[in-house]
Amino acid sequence: MRLLFIGDIVGRPGRDLVREGLAALVAHHHIDLVIANAENAAAGFGITRGVGDQILEYGVDVLTSGNHIWDKREALDYIGAEARLLRPANYSSAAPGNGRYLARTRDGRSVGVINVMGRVFMPLVDDPFVVVQREIEALDGRTRVILVDFHAEATSEKVAMGWHLDGKVTAVIGTHTHVQTADERILPKGTAYLTDVGMTGPHDSVIGVQIEAALGRFLNGLPAKFDTATGNPRLNAAIIEADEATGRATEIERLSYSLEELMELAASLSHSAI
Repeated sequence: MRLLFIGDIVGRPGRDLVREGLAALVAHHHIDLVIANAENAAAGFGITRGVGDQILEYGVDVLTSGNHIWDKREALDYIGAEARLLRPANYSSAAPGNGRYLARTRDGRSVGVINVMGRVFMPLVDDPFVVVQREIEALDGRTRVILVDFHAEATSEKVAMGWHLDGKVTAVIGTHTHVQTADERILPKGTAYLTDVGMTGPHDSVIGVQIEAALGRFLNGLPAKFDTATGNPRLNAAIIEADEATGRATEIERLSYSLEELMELAASLSHSAI
């Protein structure tokens, strides 16, 4: 089984990348299920019903999120109505929505997706190391293939989570920092790990935000409106290949595509099909 995890979709540039390139990526890489972090999909902060439904229509099967999930008030109702949209499981039980989802591939195979959030330099939430174990236990007997989106700031906390879950889940993929790391590996007990899958959005930016506004905040400390940048849109993602019988990962591969590369891939596939 081959899973595609798409890094944080940021604003319209990120959504356009998914719209233009996802079908080609799925066909070219023989993908069985697509997961994407979408907490920044609506104008760079949060998600709305319209944006979420749009991304699902493009072919994403499960949407994960993080600390920006509540930035748009509309998300409070949307997350309760759309089971495929997750919020970190270690938010209070009083928060709407869920932190896990049992997805199915187009041919009916089961995949568990869990979303948890770190606590270092992040909003106050329950212990992710305890909560993620509870979520894994809830999927026991329902699937062996489980992917965890660990939305966290500190590299040390992400690495610790990888070791904590080695042999317990198929993959631990980090999100939140919007910068793709180059440390993908299969841990000794069979869990695929990547500290951060990166960002699907404008890379000529400061993690998705227009350079001038973000730089000004560092230079003078004054408030500034953070608008989504537009330059150099790239799709960052990772492919995880899993053994369905054991739930162990057999391969992990990082991806980074420009919009032009995605369109060329789509065109080549279309041409070969003629």
